[in-house]
Amino acid sequence: MEIERKFLISSIPFSLDGYPVRLIQQGYLCTDPVIRIRRDADSYELTYKSKGFLSRREETLPLTKDSFFHLLSKVDGRLIQKKRYLIPLDPFVIELDLFQGDLAPLMLAEVEFPDESAARAFLPPDWFGQEVTYSSAYQNSTLSRLSVSDNGAELL
Repeated sequence: MEIERKFLISSIPFSLDGYPVRLIQQGYLCTDPVIRIRRDADSYELTYKSKGFLSRREETLPLTKDSFFHLLSKVDGRLIQKKRYLIPLDPFVIELDLFQGDLAPLMLAEVEFPDESAARAFLPPDWFGQEVTYSSAYQNSTLSRLSVSDNGAELL
């Protein structure tokens, strides 16, 4: 079970130098239900996610590099590329995603929790912006299907 809260970030009041960072590529084979492939450095996986917002079922299977690249050609919508910074916030970790390409300069922070009561009790730091946990617009599966133009963004 994945239990997380998600927030928009408009600016970061400190340097990200020194925090671990990973380059992530992920694409969606299906968005209802969510079936995602992801490359995280030299790790490859296929993930199923159930519907939901604060908490949802998540099942992950490892993929070989060859399997990932084979499935990459089957991705529906855009391949999401982002830098993920891991920032400790005792006892949790902030996963700060800086989106690349045409989704830049979007920045989202996610915090995962062991249970829903911990998630509800969480007080976000002052630099976190609007909470978007319950907005499907900021789920990566939705972002993969957005068409970004001069007039804003709309679903493909």
